Amino acid sequence: MGKERTPHIGIFGRRNNGKSTIINTLAQQEIAIVSDYAGTTTDPVKKSFEITGFGPVVLIDTAGIDDVGELGKKRTQKTWQAIKLVDLAILVVVGNQWDEYELNLIGAFKKHDTPFIVVHNKTDEVTMSDEWLKQVNTSGSTYTMAFNHIDGDSEKLIHSIKSSIPESAYTTPSLVGDLINYGDNVLMITPIDIEAPEGRLILPQVQTIRDILDNDAICIVLKEREVDAFLKKTQIKPALAITDSQIFLKAVASIPKDIPLTSFSILLAHFKGDFENYLQGTAKIDELKDGDRVLMLESCSHHVACDDIGRVKIPRWIASYTGKQLEFDVIAGLDKVERPIEEYALVVQCGGCMITRKQLFNRLGPAKAKNIAITNYGMAIAYVQGIYQRAVEPFVKSHQLSVDDYL
Repeated sequence: MGKERTPHIGIFGRRNNGKSTIINTLAQQEIAIVSDYAGTTTDPVKKSFEITGFGPVVLIDTAGIDDVGELGKKRTQKTWQAIKLVDLAILVVVGNQWDEYELNLIGAFKKHDTPFIVVHNKTDEVTMSDEWLKQVNTSGSTYTMAFNHIDGDSEKLIHSIKSSIPESAYTTPSLVGDLINYGDNVLMITPIDIEAPEGRLILPQVQTIRDILDNDAICIVLKEREVDAFLKKTQIKPALAITDSQIFLKAVASIPKDIPLTSFSILLAHFKGDFENYLQGTAKIDELKDGDRVLMLESCSHHVACDDIGRVKIPRWIASYTGKQLEFDVIAGLDKVERPIEEYALVVQCGGCMITRKQLFNRLGPAKAKNIAITNYGMAIAYVQGIYQRAVEPFVKSHQLSVDDYL
C-alpha cells in the first residue's frame, strides 16, 4: 500500500549526536550524510528500508534540536513538525545529556502520544551514568540503551524498535472487509479525467482494488458511461458500488437504490479518518454564515488543475448549497496552517491516501481541540448534493448506528 501504510520512525536529538550514523547503521547503507561538523542535517530526510522479521519502515532523520541562527531556527521548526509524522521516536543523546532540549522533545512526544526510545550514543567515549539512567527511567521511555556508534550495535536497537512501535502503526485493517463477503461482486466507477495520472489509476482506486481482492471478492472496474449498459446487459447485482465523489450524482442515477453506494473518499474517511467526528461535523455545513472561513486540507501536493476538486469544485459546491459568502483557504501536504484554527468555522479533510492514520489525526487535532466541525471531501460532496444518507449508510449500518443521529 506504500508509505501511507508504513510505520514512520523519527530520529531526534542535538546536533552532532550521531543521529545520521545510527540511521546508516540501521539501514546498513549510507543514506544520511555523516560529518563531524554540527548541523549537517537540514530538512528532515526520509528513507524507506526493511527491518528483517518486521517489515518496511520509513526512517526520518531530523536536524539538531539545538541548532542556532536564523537558518537553524527554520531547521528546528521542521524538526518539531516531524514529531507529528512519526509512530515511534528515537531520542539520541551523548555524554549523559539531559536538560531542556531532551525534556522539551519528550514533552512533544507525549503531547502527540508518540512512544520513544532513548539511545545513549558514543558510549565508547562516555558511558551512561547511574544518575542519568535514573532520570531517563522516569521519563516514560519504552526502552533505554547504550549504542557504540563505532561498532554499530544495531541488533539491540532493532529489537527495541520491534518492541516499542505500536501495533496500530503496522497492522493492516481493511477498506471494505466489513462491507462485503467472500465471492461478492464489487463495482468500482472510476472516471478517467484530468486529475487521473497518465496511464494509471489514482491511489485510492488502486488501494481499493487490492483490498477487494484480498477479501476474496470480485472487482468490476468501469468508467461512468459504461455502468448503465453493463448492469442491463449482465444483470449482475453488485453487493457494493464505489464511485469517485465527483460523479456522485451520475452514480446515484445509474445504481439501483437497493445496492449500497459510497465513494473512495468516504471509504478512506472510514478507514483512517476520524469517522464519527466527520459524521457529527458534516451537518454543520448548514450552519455556515456569511463571512465564515473554511479550511480545505489536502494531504498531498500535486499539479493544480483548472477544476481542482479541493480548490475549486468543493468550495463552489458548498458556497452554492449554502448561498453564503464564504472564504476558503487550501493547505497542501502537511504544511503549517498559518491562521489560528479558531478563525475557521469548518475543516474539510481529503481522504488522506498519502499519509498515515496518525498523521491525519494529528492534522485534525487542533480543530477538534477547539470544537471546530470537521468533515471529509467525499462526505461534504454527498451532503451538499443531497445524497449524504445513502453514501454513508453502508458504514453506519455496519456499526449499527443511525444517520439521523448525526443530522
